Amino acid sequence: MAAGYAWARGRAAAGEATMFAGAVEWLVTTAASWALMPLLLGAGMRVLREHGNTALMVGGGLVWAVLSLAFVDGIDRPGGFMPLPALTVWILAGTGLAGAGPGRRRGRPRGPPAR
Repeated sequence: MAAGYAWARGRAAAGEATMFAGAVEWLVTTAASWALMPLLLGAGMRVLREHGNTALMVGGGLVWAVLSLAFVDGIDRPGGFMPLPALTVWILAGTGLAGAGPGRRRGRPRGPPAR
């Protein structure tokens, strides 16, 4: 996100004196962040061979969108970043949502049936 916002600042400072200079780049960066975070969460869960992670993908993506909007001024400045407490909230929310999937039945092993 910081690199994308630097791209938007560079376009705004490139000599365009309009009010919306760099706005498209800013929107593309923000939209890419919001779209990629649920995909990354889902890919990570697939790598770990976890199933039923829809709550994590949707909830984690929404929490990410809220946090990135709340701290966009800090991320958007040169050398900016999201504060560590905000990232901690996101991690804790994701951890809680990861356990919100469908429960396993006792006595039934997970995976394909044994031969």
